[in-house]
Amino acid sequence: MEIKLIALTRYLTGDGRSESLIEHAGRVCYRSSGRGDPVAFIQARIREGHESIIEHACATFEVSGISRACSHQLVRHRLASYSQESQRYVDLSQLDLVIPPAIAGNPDAMQIWNQLAGQMAEAYHELLKLGIRKEDARFLLPNATATRLVVTMNFRELLHFFRVRIHPAAQWEIREVALEMLKIVADEAPSVFSALQEKFKRTYPNLFD
Repeated sequence: MEIKLIALTRYLTGDGRSESLIEHAGRVCYRSSGRGDPVAFIQARIREGHESIIEHACATFEVSGISRACSHQLVRHRLASYSQESQRYVDLSQLDLVIPPAIAGNPDAMQIWNQLAGQMAEAYHELLKLGIRKEDARFLLPNATATRLVVTMNFRELLHFFRVRIHPAAQWEIREVALEMLKIVADEAPSVFSALQEKFKRTYPNLFD
């Protein structure tokens, strides 16, 4: 799994930071002069539930090496934009699968996994040799098939995504995706994300090992 931040909203005046755009939007709401600590101002608005101001900033990530099972969960967050590697057009004869830790750590389970994975890869390749189009051969492919996508979310949707998907009850793979994304944007916009990161560290320290 690899998570990369590839774009971030920049404010075109002042210091160019996305947080400055958020502060400006918030101060427009209150006809505020802009004096005072901008970090405290933004964090106070978030605590009050005035989160519309953080919708003006967006982050774009390139996510690779996750399973289709995981990406199906990710794209359920509808207030976002997605561009995903197409199984219809990409030749997946060299099948790359994401193996759940529970299976990888069990030799008997891995034996079953390897046997079936080999059969699927061979069957997919044989279908292509028979002239079956990739868009139809892909019906063989499992949820474990690795994928790559670009996702853009505004900061408000990111907060929601983190709150839902970093919970210990979330599936392990989507939780890892959310954790890595949070670590990245907390460095870029600490006034928006650092409080949530610290909360998760206190509540679920094992998730940040």
